[in-house]
Amino acid sequence: MPWIYLLLAGLFEIGFALGLKYSDGFTKPWPTVATIISAAISLYLLTQALRTIPVGTGYAIWTGIGALGVATLGIFLFGDSASLPRLACIGLIVAGVIGLKLVSG
Repeated sequence: MPWIYLLLAGLFEIGFALGLKYSDGFTKPWPTVATIISAAISLYLLTQALRTIPVGTGYAIWTGIGALGVATLGIFLFGDSASLPRLACIGLIVAGVIGLKLVSG
């Protein structure tokens, strides 16, 4: 169950980060509310996951899921660069997250 909490926390982290973009500096009320709720849920789920998962591993995977998701969605939603070096770096994040999961059990 802690790994499911961590995965869900990472997904809400993506929502939080995208919400920062859509809230336009917290000037748009509904995106701002959604951003704050996403952040709160993400942090709550992260704390539940960290009850069992080592903090360094959990935090690294949580930020990795968020970074991977936001970078990928940024390409599709905002036209961010999809250059080969950028995609290679995203691949390194994926490899790191998978590696941490494999060595953590």
